[in-house]
Amino acid sequence: MDHKPSVSDHLQNLFQNQAESSLIVLVNALRLFFIVFMVIYLMVCLFSITDKLFSFIMAQGALDFLSMKILLTDALFTLIVLAIVKALFINDSFSYALTFLEIAFVVIIRKLILLETIPEENWTLLILGLISTSFFILIIYIHNLKRRWDNLDKQEKNKS
Repeated sequence: MDHKPSVSDHLQNLFQNQAESSLIVLVNALRLFFIVFMVIYLMVCLFSITDKLFSFIMAQGALDFLSMKILLTDALFTLIVLAIVKALFINDSFSYALTFLEIAFVVIIRKLILLETIPEENWTLLILGLISTSFFILIIYIHNLKRRWDNLDKQEKNKS
């Protein structure tokens, strides 16, 4: 039995294709809007940290530990925003996942810096330290694997 597509099937497929392509255009437009928003936000973060740095230097000369801690946490937050903006341009899912692993590492390091070194926080500091260490080792391992895979791909291309 041969089933011939009817006019209603053609209309349904046409409508479905049109709806899908309209949604794709909408999602791409929203993605571009979000990218522009995040780039502007990144510029604001950079201006803010630069302003804080100059303000601290003008007020104190040589920076004290508290001022450096504030600048470091702001710089790490800016680094997180920068990594998120970078991730918006990645099309490769492997690199995308690696970028978010790197973002998670920076978030944990920022949390470690912000935690007070009081006895009640010792276990939290230890656990976050172990997690950040394992993330760091994993990131280095994955980068080495990726470099090795790229070298193998280059060798295979050279053989061809």
